[in-house]
Amino acid sequence: MIEARGLTKRYGDKLAVNDLSFTVRPGIVTGFLGPNGAGKSTTMRMILGLDRPTSGEALINGRPYTSARTPMQLVGALLDAKDVHGGRTARAHLTALVQSNGLPRRRVDEVLAMTGMTEAAGRRIKGFSLGMSQRLGIAAAMLGDPEILIFDEPVNGLDPEGILWIRRFMHSLADEGRTVFVSSHLMSEMENTAEHLIVIGLGKLLADMSTTDFIAANSAGLVRVRTPDLEKMLDALREAGLQPNVVDGHIELLGTTTEAVGELAAQHQLTLHELFTQRSSLEQAFMEMTKDSVEYQATGATVGSGQ
Repeated sequence: MIEARGLTKRYGDKLAVNDLSFTVRPGIVTGFLGPNGAGKSTTMRMILGLDRPTSGEALINGRPYTSARTPMQLVGALLDAKDVHGGRTARAHLTALVQSNGLPRRRVDEVLAMTGMTEAAGRRIKGFSLGMSQRLGIAAAMLGDPEILIFDEPVNGLDPEGILWIRRFMHSLADEGRTVFVSSHLMSEMENTAEHLIVIGLGKLLADMSTTDFIAANSAGLVRVRTPDLEKMLDALREAGLQPNVVDGHIELLGTTTEAVGELAAQHQLTLHELFTQRSSLEQAFMEMTKDSVEYQATGATVGSGQ
């Protein structure tokens, strides 16, 4: 389990993380979201003891990570896939890690196979694509067979097959009862991967809830209706005080429910072919939640206007 308690980090006059408290629990994939400059990377670095908090604390299973006797068996982390010695082969890189951390050498072959990197084991890292570097970073994180995994942008550079693989991989780790904490800017992927979300903006906690609840809380439910009795349905809805819009043959409504619309149709003996609530995507809900917490915003000026 990962805990942040009043976590605060200042860099001079800049407040990067502001009194941040949350808990990442085992058994589920928890997504860590926020706009650029929100403080996600700084928070992860403080959890791992790479940066010292100005105040507050970050704990792994109730203790600072820096006090761990076998750190790679407790936490596996991927923060920067390219932050490795490019002249080494993948196997040499992993071998150096197991030797320096007292891990069994067999783990090198096991994690290479686990991440689909066996055939690339003898290649020098400087020739790797970003996707291959990500797989190597995940292999390194898994060397200690850790109970807690922290991944920062793990799908960067991966092709669709690789993205599907990492999604299934993270779910399998959570299903084993491990704690999985993952940061990503790819909202569509987080919607398919994370069961719980921690969302921050300008260093502050904005949300700590299930992905389903987050989308519901930050998006309006749009009721859509398709009926052969279009005009009669529109009249009935207007009489009920609603304001229907017709888009691509569907009636769209805000401020009501499918139950209410269905009952209204039944009262007027109108046939319905479709009746459902359309929710926003995670990306749309995220943009709504964080619209006031974006560090840099475009002005909308036209490029090349000559002004």
